[in-house]
Amino acid sequence: MLQDRQGNPLTGANAEAVAAFDAGVRAFNIYRGDPLAHADAALAAAPACVMAHLLKAHLLLMATEPAAAEEAGGILGHVRNLPMSDREAGHLAALQQVLAGDWSRGAETLDRLNMRYPHDLLALQSGHLMDFYRGNARNLRDRVTRVLPAWTADVPGYSIVLGFQAFGLEECGDYARAEAAGREALAREPLDCWAHHAVAHVMEMQGRAEDGIGWMQVRQAQWDGDDNFFKVHNWWHKALFHLDLDDAEGALALYDGAVRREASEVAMDLVDASALLWRLHAAGVDVGGRCLEVAEVWRAHADGKLYPFNDWHAAMAYLGADQVVEVDRLIAAYENAPSAGEVGRWQAQIGLPLLRGFRAFATGHYAEAVSDLHTGRAIANGFGGSHAQRDVIDWTLAEAAIRAGLGAEAVAFAQERVAVKPHSPISRRSLQRARSISAAPAAAA
Repeated sequence: MLQDRQGNPLTGANAEAVAAFDAGVRAFNIYRGDPLAHADAALAAAPACVMAHLLKAHLLLMATEPAAAEEAGGILGHVRNLPMSDREAGHLAALQQVLAGDWSRGAETLDRLNMRYPHDLLALQSGHLMDFYRGNARNLRDRVTRVLPAWTADVPGYSIVLGFQAFGLEECGDYARAEAAGREALAREPLDCWAHHAVAHVMEMQGRAEDGIGWMQVRQAQWDGDDNFFKVHNWWHKALFHLDLDDAEGALALYDGAVRREASEVAMDLVDASALLWRLHAAGVDVGGRCLEVAEVWRAHADGKLYPFNDWHAAMAYLGADQVVEVDRLIAAYENAPSAGEVGRWQAQIGLPLLRGFRAFATGHYAEAVSDLHTGRAIANGFGGSHAQRDVIDWTLAEAAIRAGLGAEAVAFAQERVAVKPHSPISRRSLQRARSISAAPAAAA
């Protein structure tokens, strides 16, 4: 039987389909090019190639968009009727579990599959993304740790696995090893956008904003190509570095010139746009009507059912556009949703406090926002995304305490941020504002 580049058999494939499948997996690995087009080419060459169907289903489900998930469901229904190997059946089972809203079961299914087939790079990458989408920092690291001894530099894709390792180490706070792994991955494959962004995360978490801007600039040619699926997220990271330096003007210029330059309708890009505008708004920057444009595009994705992390970011855009009724729609959908299943738990336990807290902040009920977000942030690590993405919760909480005039709380939350990033001008300014509020009652007394 024919095999992929890592030596995994491909049921129903011919030589042309194998070449197209390998090209699709590589495009997925480095987030460059069109992996869906390669999957379609493989299927045109060999309609019974099971892994080509499954590659396409992986790509569609990892988009976290309702229309894409529906298309993936159709593919999985077709694949069930094809002959397949035990390994391929494992892929099918994992994808069916994710489609049913059970991200953790799907992630665990791929985890166990990789224990038996450590060179299945598609399973490893998709499982890594599932860990990311469910906010499981430990498994972002340990999934790769379990298989890495089976990889050597002569196995195609070794550099990609190092990039996965870098991000997992970063999310677990092992910053020195994460940066080393990321830099090694890039030395072997300069176009690996995931490894580049892992190093950017290290610099973000360590408060190395100047280093971060330099890192983004010196490697821009590798991550900002026209066919680069990940470029908006990396531009978002650069904007965060500018915000950390209290350069809101620079961050807003990046939003206009890069983050929304192409007005992308991809959910991942909308997450970045919403989060950046919300941070700017919370910092007191007039973002004009930018939120309205993003809010309109979110309507096709924020269905209150598929993926609460996206709904929450849609709510940021809705609130910035004064569309509170849309946030109320999401809150009502969560309140009436079945509590069974993983997505139901995300909605009830994490999504609701966050939606209510951000709504309270946007409508001027700052003390209420403090109450909701102080609760929500403690459990948000069971939610999708990275530490850098979820930091918007603490950002909003600290600002809400200041605006509510809660002196002691405002100082406490601001001190948290300065402790993590002692050299951050915007964090130090926040602490100064909090201390002025705290000192005011004593002066009056």
